[in-house]
Amino acid sequence: MVLTRAWRNGSAAERDFPVHRVSELVAEDDSFVWVDYTDPQPSDLEHVEEELGIHALAVEDAVERGQRPKLDRYRDSLFLVVYDVAGLDDAGDLVTHEVKAFVTKRALVTIHGADVDTGAVERRLDASADIADHGVPWLVWGLLDAVTDHATSTVEDIERRIDELEDDLFEHGTPREKQIQRRSFRLRKALGVLRRQVVPTRDSVASLLHGDAETISDGIRPYFRDVEDHLVSIADSVDQLRDAVSSVLDTNLNLASNRQNTVMKKVTSWAAIIAIPTAITGFFGQNLKFPGEGQWSGLYTSLVLIVASSFALYGVFKKKDWL
Repeated sequence: MVLTRAWRNGSAAERDFPVHRVSELVAEDDSFVWVDYTDPQPSDLEHVEEELGIHALAVEDAVERGQRPKLDRYRDSLFLVVYDVAGLDDAGDLVTHEVKAFVTKRALVTIHGADVDTGAVERRLDASADIADHGVPWLVWGLLDAVTDHATSTVEDIERRIDELEDDLFEHGTPREKQIQRRSFRLRKALGVLRRQVVPTRDSVASLLHGDAETISDGIRPYFRDVEDHLVSIADSVDQLRDAVSSVLDTNLNLASNRQNTVMKKVTSWAAIIAIPTAITGFFGQNLKFPGEGQWSGLYTSLVLIVASSFALYGVFKKKDWL
């Protein structure tokens, strides 16, 4: 599926026109187009290659999945790869979608799967129509700004989940070490994906700002700087949140170890208390003559010793907070 839009003199002119008209429209003064492909076939991109003169290597990268985030410069075009973050799914795994774009002087061609919603980009463009006279850089900014906003929302969601984890660490009741550990590992994995697939876009935007795309005029540079600032903030947040997750994991292990030590102290204390009556009854059960043998006084003496010694040990362990 392919969607097309065209602007002329900073105003929306046409939409849903055939791809073969792209070369005709971009040949007009003050005109630029956006061609949006959803799951295109290699034959579909051949039309774009012919219409806009896209480099064959860029077209080859566009049909291959799993490209790293990057900005490649060719003689007459740029090839941009970014990842749109859809957030965390029910299992806590991060969902991302690959988006590729050819950028020429008068055209933006985006390529993505069916899971990507370009509505967010269109809404941004419609809301900022007053700067549409900047042409293709305006379209590129709309794409990058939408991707960055989605990543920012996801980072905020992860931060909220980490706060919940920290609260659960000291929650009273049944310990949930395994559940906390599982959630922590999933969050750390999600942050790792963000670091690999989203943070490098910061370098692509910086490259655009510092000369890779001379078509970015001074009027729209502040918008790209705003995107760059958000991406820098995302990168810093990802590093801080990874440290926070590691801290949660370490704290969870320490708390589990402390609980285990407490249990061991209780078991050891009760074992010591139980050892007292065992030792006393063993002593009075020996096959030798001793004071009180065969008499009630011997029984009473052993019982008093057992009770007194047990309570004495219980008091000592209770005072030391072992019980």
